[in-house]
Parts: sequence; structure tokens; C-alpha cells
Amino acid sequence: MKVRTVNELEIGEIGVVTKIIGEETIKRRLLDLGLIEGTGIKPVLISPSGDPRAFEFRGSLIAIRKEDAKNIMIKV
Repeated sequence: MKVRTVNELEIGEIGVVTKIIGEETIKRRLLDLGLIEGTGIKPVLISPSGDPRAFEFRGSLIAIRKEDAKNIMIKV
């Protein structure tokens, strides 16, 4: 498995979260949403401007900005 960031995933490709880095406030918000280690995450939509992107995980659809997505480490 290759380690990447979630913003590198193609639409429909599934990754598994290994670590969240970066600012504590954003990290805490993502953890509170259920984006923890071992969670499967899949990009499903990209806004017309390209940012943010919508990701599906734990049965929810959440928009995450590229700036924050680059801090979510995954394995594919």
C-alpha cells in the first residue's frame, strides 16, 4: 500500500485514514466528525471551482477544502 494524502485520491477511489496532521482545531473537527485512523474515505464530488471536494465516510458526505485534505494521510 502506498501512503498518500486524501486530496490525491481520484473520484471513486477508496483510501484508509492512517493519520491526521496539521492545526489542532481542524484536526479536532475532523476527528469529531468520525474521521479517525482506519476509516475508509472516498471522494465523490468536486465543486466547479475544484475546491472543496466532497468525501464520503461513515455514511456521511462531508466537504473538505484542499488545504485541510492535504493533512489527511491515507493508505490506498
